[in-house]
Amino acid sequence: MSNALVVIPTYNEIENIEQVLRHVFSLSKKMDVLVVDDNSPDGISREVEDLMKEFDGQLFLEKRKGKLGLGTAYIHGFKWALQRDYKFIFEMDADFSHNPNDLLKLLEVCESEGADVSIGSRYKTGVNVVNWPMSRVLLSWLASKYVQFITSMNISDTTAGFVCYKREVLEKINLDKIQFVGYAFQIEMKFKAHLHKFNIVEIPVIFTDRTKGESKMSGGIISEAIFGVISMKFKSMFTKYEI
Repeated sequence: MSNALVVIPTYNEIENIEQVLRHVFSLSKKMDVLVVDDNSPDGISREVEDLMKEFDGQLFLEKRKGKLGLGTAYIHGFKWALQRDYKFIFEMDADFSHNPNDLLKLLEVCESEGADVSIGSRYKTGVNVVNWPMSRVLLSWLASKYVQFITSMNISDTTAGFVCYKREVLEKINLDKIQFVGYAFQIEMKFKAHLHKFNIVEIPVIFTDRTKGESKMSGGIISEAIFGVISMKFKSMFTKYEI
C-alpha cells in the first residue's frame, strides 16, 4: 500500500476514467486511488471494477446510492483514507482538468517542504486556464478574489479542487461539521485549515477544461459559494464555530 491516496469523485465520467487512472498509476511515485461514484448511470462503476483486477491493491471503489454532492463524496473519501494508514490525501477531478503529473508537485511540497496543505493553483501566477470562455475565467477569478477578501485567507485560488492534505489536517478538521456540498466545499475546507493555522502553500498549475463529458457547474452551486462564504465568515467571528 502507498502512503498517498488520490480521491476521485465521479458522476458520468465513463469517457475519462480509464485514462485518468492509468496516468496516475504510471507516475514515478506509487499512489493509490479511491473512486467515489454517485451511482452514475453510464456504468462507470463496472469500468472501475474491471480495472481493479489489473490494479489490485492500488485501485478502490466506493459506490454511493445517488448524486449526493461533491463535498459529501470527498468527505466519504477522506474518512475512508483516515481509517487506513495514508499520510497524504489528494482531491482530483476525473476529467483531466487537473494534470495527474502535478500530483508529484503537490506531494513534494507536503512531503519535503513543510506544507500541511498544497493547492494546485490556477491564479498564483496570473491566470493559467485553458479552453474556458473569458466569461467563465472572469467569474472564477472574481469568485476567488471575493472569497479571499471576505475570509482574509492569503490564497489566490480559494475555489481550487486540486489539493493535497496531510493526514493531520483531515484529522484536525471536524469533517462531520462541513456544511457545503457543492464547490463551496473547497472554500470551507481551506478556511477551516486556515483557522487551524496549518501551513497552506499554492503551486502554480495549468487547468485545462474537459474535452469529454459534461460540466457539473450550476447556478445553485455558484449561489452556495457566494452567500455561503458570508455566512461562514460571520459564524467564525461571532459564534462558537466548529472547526
